[in-house]
Amino acid sequence: MIQLKERDFEAFFEAPFSAYGPDCTYVSPMKSDLRRFLAAGVNPLFPDETTFTWFTAHRDGRVLGRITAHVHPASNALYGLERAYFGYFDCADDSEAARALLGAAEDWARERGFAEIAGNFNLTAMQQIGVQTGGFEHAPYTDLACNPPHIPRLLEENGYTPFFPMSTFENRIGSIDIDSLIGPPQRAILDSPEFSFAPVTWRTIDQRMEDARVVLNDAFANNPMFVPVTAHEFHFQAKEMKWIMDPRISAVLHHRGEPAACIICIPDLNPLLRATRSRFQLSTPWHFLRHRLRRDRAVLIFSGVVGRLQGKGVNAVVLHRILGAMQRAGYRTLGGTWISDANRASLAQKVKMGAYPLHRLHLFRKDLRA
Repeated sequence: MIQLKERDFEAFFEAPFSAYGPDCTYVSPMKSDLRRFLAAGVNPLFPDETTFTWFTAHRDGRVLGRITAHVHPASNALYGLERAYFGYFDCADDSEAARALLGAAEDWARERGFAEIAGNFNLTAMQQIGVQTGGFEHAPYTDLACNPPHIPRLLEENGYTPFFPMSTFENRIGSIDIDSLIGPPQRAILDSPEFSFAPVTWRTIDQRMEDARVVLNDAFANNPMFVPVTAHEFHFQAKEMKWIMDPRISAVLHHRGEPAACIICIPDLNPLLRATRSRFQLSTPWHFLRHRLRRDRAVLIFSGVVGRLQGKGVNAVVLHRILGAMQRAGYRTLGGTWISDANRASLAQKVKMGAYPLHRLHLFRKDLRA
Protein backbone atom coordinates (compact mmCIF):
# COMPACT_ATOMS: atom_id res chain seq x y z
CA MET A 1 0.00 0.00 0.00
CA ILE A 2 1.33 3.44 -0.96
CA GLN A 3 1.77 6.09 1.71
CA LEU A 4 2.12 9.72 0.58
CA LYS A 5 4.08 12.22 2.62
CA GLU A 6 4.10 15.97 2.07
CA ARG A 7 7.14 18.23 2.58
CA ASP A 8 9.46 15.49 3.87
CA PHE A 9 12.73 16.86 2.52
CA GLU A 10 14.97 13.95 3.53
CA ALA A 11 12.67 11.52 1.70
CA PHE A 12 12.45 13.88 -1.28
CA PHE A 13 16.23 13.97 -1.63
CA GLU A 14 16.58 10.21 -1.17
CA ALA A 15 13.81 9.30 -3.65
CA PRO A 16 15.80 9.00 -6.92
CA PHE A 17 18.61 7.06 -5.23
CA SER A 18 16.07 4.61 -3.84
CA ALA A 19 13.89 4.46 -6.96
CA TYR A 20 16.58 4.15 -9.63
CA GLY A 21 19.50 2.37 -8.07
CA PRO A 22 23.24 2.92 -8.68
CA ASP A 23 23.31 2.05 -12.39
CA CYS A 24 20.90 4.75 -13.56
CA THR A 25 22.42 7.72 -15.40
CA TYR A 26 20.38 10.17 -13.31
CA VAL A 27 22.51 12.55 -11.21
CA SER A 28 21.00 14.46 -8.30
CA PRO A 29 21.70 18.13 -7.59
CA MET A 30 23.67 18.79 -4.44
CA LYS A 31 21.54 18.22 -1.37
CA SER A 32 22.21 21.72 -0.04
CA ASP A 33 21.18 23.27 -3.37
CA LEU A 34 18.00 21.22 -3.54
CA ARG A 35 17.13 22.30 0.00
CA ARG A 36 17.42 26.00 -0.84
CA PHE A 37 15.45 25.53 -4.09
CA LEU A 38 12.54 24.32 -1.93
CA ALA A 39 12.85 26.95 0.79
CA ALA A 40 10.02 29.49 0.90
CA GLY A 41 11.34 33.01 1.34
CA VAL A 42 14.80 31.92 0.20
CA ASN A 43 14.03 30.95 -3.39
CA PRO A 44 12.53 34.12 -4.93
CA LEU A 45 10.18 31.93 -6.98
CA PHE A 46 8.45 30.94 -3.72
CA PRO A 47 7.89 33.96 -1.46
CA ASP A 48 5.71 31.75 0.75
CA GLU A 49 4.46 28.17 0.93
CA THR A 50 1.14 28.81 -0.81
CA THR A 51 2.65 28.52 -4.31
CA PHE A 52 4.37 25.15 -4.00
CA THR A 53 4.64 21.85 -2.20
CA TRP A 54 6.17 18.43 -2.73
CA PHE A 55 5.23 14.81 -2.14
CA THR A 56 6.99 11.48 -1.71
CA ALA A 57 5.56 7.98 -2.16
CA HIS A 58 6.50 5.19 0.27
CA ARG A 59 5.83 1.48 0.60
CA ASP A 60 7.11 -0.77 3.37
CA GLY A 61 9.67 1.81 4.45
CA ARG A 62 11.10 2.39 0.96
CA VAL A 63 10.87 5.72 -0.85
CA LEU A 64 9.53 4.97 -4.34
CA GLY A 65 9.27 8.43 -5.85
CA ARG A 66 8.78 12.17 -5.53
CA ILE A 67 7.16 15.15 -7.26
CA THR A 68 6.75 18.90 -6.78
CA ALA A 69 3.56 20.83 -7.45
CA HIS A 70 4.00 24.55 -7.96
CA VAL A 71 3.10 27.60 -10.00
CA HIS A 72 5.09 30.26 -11.85
CA PRO A 73 2.80 33.31 -11.64
CA ALA A 74 4.99 35.45 -13.93
CA SER A 75 4.77 32.88 -16.72
CA ASN A 76 1.00 32.50 -16.39
CA ALA A 77 0.53 36.26 -16.43
CA LEU A 78 2.79 36.80 -19.44
CA TYR A 79 1.29 34.03 -21.57
CA GLY A 80 -2.31 34.08 -20.34
CA LEU A 81 -2.15 30.54 -18.94
CA GLU A 82 -3.94 28.76 -16.12
CA ARG A 83 -1.11 26.28 -15.66
CA ALA A 84 0.33 24.53 -12.66
CA TYR A 85 3.72 22.87 -12.90
CA PHE A 86 5.00 19.54 -11.73
CA GLY A 87 8.70 18.98 -11.34
CA TYR A 88 11.31 16.54 -10.08
CA PHE A 89 9.06 13.64 -11.02
CA ASP A 90 11.30 10.70 -10.22
CA CYS A 91 9.69 7.34 -9.61
CA ALA A 92 10.41 3.64 -9.59
CA ASP A 93 8.78 1.62 -12.36
CA ASP A 94 5.73 1.28 -10.15
CA SER A 95 2.30 2.20 -11.51
CA GLU A 96 0.69 2.57 -8.08
CA ALA A 97 3.39 4.96 -6.84
CA ALA A 98 3.27 7.03 -10.03
CA ARG A 99 -0.52 7.28 -9.90
CA ALA A 100 -0.38 8.45 -6.28
CA LEU A 101 2.29 11.08 -6.90
CA LEU A 102 0.74 12.50 -10.06
CA GLY A 103 -2.69 12.44 -8.48
CA ALA A 104 -1.42 14.42 -5.49
CA ALA A 105 0.09 17.08 -7.77
CA GLU A 106 -3.12 17.22 -9.83
CA ASP A 107 -5.29 17.58 -6.73
CA TRP A 108 -3.08 20.42 -5.50
CA ALA A 109 -3.50 22.17 -8.86
CA ARG A 110 -7.26 21.61 -9.08
CA GLU A 111 -7.82 22.97 -5.59
CA ARG A 112 -6.23 26.22 -6.76
CA GLY A 113 -8.29 26.44 -9.92
CA PHE A 114 -5.67 25.61 -12.55
CA ALA A 115 -6.85 24.30 -15.92
CA GLU A 116 -3.80 22.17 -16.70
CA ILE A 117 -0.60 20.83 -15.22
CA ALA A 118 2.68 20.42 -17.13
CA GLY A 119 6.25 19.32 -16.46
CA ASN A 120 8.91 18.53 -15.69
CA PHE A 121 9.81 22.07 -14.68
CA ASN A 122 12.69 22.06 -12.21
CA LEU A 123 11.54 24.66 -11.37
CA THR A 124 10.88 27.08 -14.29
CA ALA A 125 11.42 27.19 -18.05
CA MET A 126 14.64 29.11 -17.38
CA GLN A 127 16.02 26.16 -15.44
CA GLN A 128 16.04 22.40 -16.01
CA ILE A 129 12.96 21.29 -17.95
CA GLY A 130 11.62 18.26 -19.76
CA VAL A 131 11.20 14.52 -19.50
CA GLN A 132 13.83 12.47 -21.29
CA THR A 133 12.23 10.41 -24.06
CA GLY A 134 15.31 9.24 -25.99
CA GLY A 135 19.08 8.86 -25.83
CA PHE A 136 18.93 6.92 -22.57
CA GLU A 137 22.31 5.34 -23.25
CA HIS A 138 24.12 8.69 -22.97
CA ALA A 139 25.29 10.08 -19.65
CA PRO A 140 23.90 13.55 -18.92
CA TYR A 141 25.81 16.73 -18.20
CA THR A 142 25.17 19.12 -15.33
CA ASP A 143 21.82 20.91 -15.67
CA LEU A 144 20.45 18.42 -18.24
CA ALA A 145 17.22 16.59 -17.43
CA CYS A 146 17.64 12.84 -17.17
CA ASN A 147 15.40 9.91 -16.26
CA PRO A 148 14.93 6.20 -17.04
CA PRO A 149 12.78 5.07 -20.01
CA HIS A 150 9.81 4.12 -17.83
CA ILE A 151 9.10 7.72 -16.74
CA PRO A 152 7.43 8.88 -19.99
CA ARG A 153 5.46 5.64 -20.07
CA LEU A 154 4.17 6.21 -16.52
CA LEU A 155 3.10 9.72 -17.48
CA GLU A 156 1.19 8.52 -20.54
CA GLU A 157 -0.48 5.79 -18.47
CA ASN A 158 -1.82 8.57 -16.27
CA GLY A 159 -3.30 10.63 -19.09
CA TYR A 160 -0.37 12.94 -19.87
CA THR A 161 0.42 13.98 -23.44
CA PRO A 162 3.89 14.90 -24.72
CA PHE A 163 4.42 18.35 -26.28
CA PHE A 164 7.19 20.90 -26.89
CA PRO A 165 9.86 18.52 -28.26
CA MET A 166 13.49 19.37 -27.48
CA SER A 167 16.98 17.97 -27.97
CA THR A 168 20.34 18.29 -26.28
CA PHE A 169 23.64 17.97 -28.13
CA GLU A 170 27.29 17.15 -27.60
CA ASN A 171 30.43 18.28 -29.43
CA ARG A 172 33.88 16.76 -29.58
CA ILE A 173 35.83 19.95 -28.95
CA GLY A 174 39.03 18.79 -30.62
CA SER A 175 37.24 18.07 -33.88
CA ILE A 176 35.83 21.59 -34.27
CA ASP A 177 37.64 23.78 -36.79
CA ILE A 178 37.37 26.97 -34.76
CA ASP A 179 39.17 29.09 -37.37
CA SER A 180 36.28 28.45 -39.76
CA LEU A 181 34.13 30.56 -37.43
CA ILE A 182 36.07 33.71 -38.28
CA GLY A 183 35.23 35.42 -41.58
CA PRO A 184 35.24 39.08 -42.65
CA PRO A 185 32.31 40.13 -40.38
CA GLN A 186 33.93 38.51 -37.35
CA ARG A 187 37.33 39.97 -38.20
CA ALA A 188 35.76 43.43 -38.37
CA ILE A 189 34.29 42.95 -34.89
CA LEU A 190 37.61 41.79 -33.46
CA ASP A 191 39.38 44.80 -34.99
CA SER A 192 36.76 47.33 -33.88
CA PRO A 193 37.52 49.47 -30.80
CA GLU A 194 33.78 49.48 -30.08
CA PHE A 195 33.91 45.81 -29.06
CA SER A 196 35.89 44.39 -26.14
CA PHE A 197 35.83 41.24 -24.03
CA ALA A 198 35.14 42.02 -20.39
CA PRO A 199 37.47 40.29 -17.93
CA VAL A 200 36.07 37.12 -16.38
CA THR A 201 37.94 36.48 -13.14
CA TRP A 202 37.02 35.45 -9.63
CA ARG A 203 37.00 39.16 -8.69
CA THR A 204 34.68 40.16 -11.53
CA ILE A 205 32.42 37.13 -11.62
CA ASP A 206 29.42 38.85 -9.97
CA GLN A 207 29.47 41.70 -12.50
CA ARG A 208 29.92 39.30 -15.41
CA MET A 209 26.94 37.27 -14.25
CA GLU A 210 24.86 40.44 -14.13
CA ASP A 211 26.05 41.22 -17.68
CA ALA A 212 24.93 37.71 -18.62
CA ARG A 213 21.46 38.34 -17.16
CA VAL A 214 21.10 41.52 -19.21
CA VAL A 215 22.05 39.62 -22.37
CA LEU A 216 19.78 36.71 -21.50
CA ASN A 217 16.69 38.87 -21.04
CA ASP A 218 17.29 40.72 -24.32
CA ALA A 219 18.41 37.78 -26.45
CA PHE A 220 15.67 35.37 -25.35
CA ALA A 221 12.80 37.88 -25.22
CA ASN A 222 10.97 36.25 -28.15
CA ASN A 223 11.67 32.63 -27.26
CA PRO A 224 8.70 30.42 -26.34
CA MET A 225 7.99 30.21 -22.58
CA PHE A 226 10.75 32.69 -21.73
CA VAL A 227 10.06 34.99 -18.79
CA PRO A 228 12.46 37.87 -18.03
CA VAL A 229 14.63 36.95 -15.08
CA THR A 230 15.01 39.42 -12.22
CA ALA A 231 18.42 40.08 -10.69
CA HIS A 232 17.31 38.33 -7.48
CA GLU A 233 16.15 35.22 -9.37
CA PHE A 234 19.21 35.04 -11.63
CA HIS A 235 21.79 35.39 -8.90
CA PHE A 236 19.92 32.92 -6.71
CA GLN A 237 20.03 30.37 -9.53
CA ALA A 238 23.67 31.17 -10.39
CA LYS A 239 24.90 30.82 -6.82
CA GLU A 240 25.42 27.10 -7.23
CA MET A 241 27.60 27.65 -10.32
CA LYS A 242 30.05 30.19 -8.96
CA TRP A 243 32.09 27.82 -6.85
CA ILE A 244 32.66 25.42 -9.75
CA MET A 245 33.08 27.89 -12.62
CA ASP A 246 36.24 27.86 -14.71
CA PRO A 247 36.61 31.53 -15.71
CA ARG A 248 38.57 30.51 -18.81
CA ILE A 249 35.52 29.00 -20.51
CA SER A 250 32.95 31.79 -20.12
CA ALA A 251 33.05 35.09 -21.97
CA VAL A 252 31.15 38.38 -22.06
CA LEU A 253 31.50 40.74 -25.00
CA HIS A 254 30.78 44.45 -24.58
CA HIS A 255 29.77 46.87 -27.31
CA ARG A 256 30.41 50.51 -26.50
CA GLY A 257 30.77 49.54 -22.86
CA GLU A 258 27.46 47.68 -22.60
CA PRO A 259 26.81 43.91 -22.50
CA ALA A 260 26.35 42.66 -26.07
CA ALA A 261 26.86 38.88 -26.02
CA CYS A 262 27.93 36.10 -23.72
CA ILE A 263 28.55 32.39 -23.49
CA ILE A 264 28.36 30.87 -20.02
CA CYS A 265 29.96 27.43 -19.67
CA ILE A 266 30.88 25.45 -16.59
CA PRO A 267 32.79 22.20 -16.08
CA ASP A 268 30.49 19.20 -15.96
CA LEU A 269 29.90 18.61 -12.27
CA ASN A 270 28.21 15.23 -12.60
CA PRO A 271 31.32 13.08 -12.01
CA LEU A 272 31.84 14.89 -8.69
CA LEU A 273 28.18 14.59 -7.74
CA ARG A 274 28.23 10.87 -8.47
CA ALA A 275 31.38 10.36 -6.40
CA THR A 276 29.90 12.20 -3.40
CA ARG A 277 26.28 11.06 -3.85
CA SER A 278 25.43 14.77 -4.03
CA ARG A 279 26.24 15.35 -0.35
CA PHE A 280 28.89 17.33 1.51
CA GLN A 281 30.97 14.76 3.37
CA LEU A 282 34.43 14.62 4.91
CA SER A 283 35.74 13.25 1.63
CA THR A 284 34.09 15.92 -0.53
CA PRO A 285 37.12 18.31 -0.63
CA TRP A 286 39.32 15.43 -1.83
CA HIS A 287 36.80 14.49 -4.51
CA PHE A 288 36.56 18.14 -5.55
CA LEU A 289 40.32 18.47 -6.01
CA ARG A 290 40.42 15.18 -7.92
CA HIS A 291 37.60 16.41 -10.14
CA ARG A 292 39.42 19.67 -10.91
CA LEU A 293 42.50 17.78 -12.02
CA ARG A 294 40.59 15.36 -14.25
CA ARG A 295 37.71 17.40 -15.65
CA ASP A 296 37.46 17.23 -19.42
CA ARG A 297 33.71 17.72 -19.97
CA ALA A 298 32.06 21.13 -20.05
CA VAL A 299 28.45 22.20 -20.45
CA LEU A 300 27.12 25.29 -22.18
CA ILE A 301 24.50 26.77 -19.87
CA PHE A 302 23.41 29.42 -22.33
CA SER A 303 24.67 31.72 -25.06
CA GLY A 304 23.06 34.85 -26.40
CA VAL A 305 23.45 38.04 -28.39
CA VAL A 306 21.35 41.15 -27.74
CA GLY A 307 18.70 41.67 -30.39
CA ARG A 308 20.22 44.73 -32.06
CA LEU A 309 23.40 42.77 -32.87
CA GLN A 310 21.94 39.41 -33.87
CA GLY A 311 22.82 38.18 -37.35
CA LYS A 312 26.00 40.27 -37.53
CA GLY A 313 28.57 37.60 -36.70
CA VAL A 314 28.88 38.42 -33.01
CA ASN A 315 27.96 34.96 -31.74
CA ALA A 316 30.73 33.34 -33.81
CA VAL A 317 33.28 35.73 -32.30
CA VAL A 318 32.39 34.73 -28.75
CA LEU A 319 32.13 31.04 -29.68
CA HIS A 320 35.58 31.14 -31.29
CA ARG A 321 37.04 32.58 -28.09
CA ILE A 322 35.38 29.98 -25.85
CA LEU A 323 36.17 26.93 -27.98
CA GLY A 324 39.79 27.99 -28.29
CA ALA A 325 40.03 28.37 -24.52
CA MET A 326 38.49 24.92 -24.03
CA GLN A 327 40.95 23.31 -26.44
CA ARG A 328 43.90 24.94 -24.65
CA ALA A 329 42.52 23.92 -21.24
CA GLY A 330 42.17 20.26 -22.22
CA TYR A 331 38.41 19.92 -22.38
CA ARG A 332 37.32 17.15 -24.72
CA THR A 333 33.52 17.35 -24.94
CA LEU A 334 30.93 20.09 -24.68
CA GLY A 335 27.31 19.38 -23.83
CA GLY A 336 24.49 21.84 -24.28
CA THR A 337 21.18 22.44 -22.55
CA TRP A 338 17.90 21.96 -24.41
CA ILE A 339 16.99 23.46 -27.78
CA SER A 340 13.37 23.25 -28.91
CA ASP A 341 12.47 21.87 -32.33
CA ALA A 342 11.01 25.28 -33.17
CA ASN A 343 14.38 27.00 -32.76
CA ARG A 344 15.66 26.26 -36.26
CA ALA A 345 18.49 28.79 -36.16
CA SER A 346 20.10 27.23 -33.09
CA LEU A 347 19.58 23.72 -34.44
CA ALA A 348 21.26 24.71 -37.72
CA GLN A 349 24.21 26.12 -35.79
CA LYS A 350 24.62 22.84 -33.92
CA VAL A 351 24.69 20.93 -37.21
CA LYS A 352 27.22 23.38 -38.64
CA MET A 353 29.47 22.81 -35.63
CA GLY A 354 29.31 19.05 -36.04
CA ALA A 355 27.33 18.43 -32.86
CA TYR A 356 25.48 15.16 -32.51
CA PRO A 357 22.21 14.54 -30.63
CA LEU A 358 22.56 13.48 -27.03
CA HIS A 359 19.07 13.31 -25.49
CA ARG A 360 15.52 13.72 -26.71
CA LEU A 361 13.06 15.44 -24.37
CA HIS A 362 9.43 16.51 -24.20
CA LEU A 363 7.23 18.33 -21.77
CA PHE A 364 4.11 16.45 -20.67
CA ARG A 365 0.76 18.00 -19.82
CA LYS A 366 -2.70 17.03 -18.66
CA ASP A 367 -6.02 18.87 -18.92
CA LEU A 368 -7.45 19.12 -15.40
CA ARG A 369 -10.93 20.08 -16.57
CA ALA A 370 -11.70 16.75 -18.27
